[in-house]
Amino acid sequence: MIPRQAQLIADARAAGVRVIYVCHTTLPGYAGVSGAWLDARSRATYSVEDLCLTGSWGADVIGELTPAEPDLIVRKYRYSGFAGTNLDLVLRSLGVKTVICAGVSTNACVEATAREAFSLDYYVVFAGDCCASWIRALHEATLETAAHRYAVVATARELREIWKG
Repeated sequence: MIPRQAQLIADARAAGVRVIYVCHTTLPGYAGVSGAWLDARSRATYSVEDLCLTGSWGADVIGELTPAEPDLIVRKYRYSGFAGTNLDLVLRSLGVKTVICAGVSTNACVEATAREAFSLDYYVVFAGDCCASWIRALHEATLETAAHRYAVVATARELREIWKG
């Protein structure tokens, strides 16, 4: 998935599509977390309470997907990229009408962001082959639900062709 994400990002930049990284962040000393959040994190598959701790390697974007000018980074503290962030303000200020979602986990953070984008009246596209989950069936079920209810599911190649066209 990472090589496809890197290609999607390169294709978006080449087409003049703005790239925004929405990065999960945990503040030191559990600032910004609630009892409900800690309880859910304690039961989450493949997770720890200090996931993506500010200042740690876990909060960094991996080298293969390094941001470049004029990419933006939005730090998020919950599953959705919109919850408690300035993402909606940034998108509206840029005149964005369509949000293309990629990343991990398809059925958690990506889905939460996509659903909220739809609720905020954005057109939503999942770059389906640029998303992943810890269980393939969860990934596939999320994309199937999205395609039937609130989003278009496309491949990175299909998006590249649209941007070229």
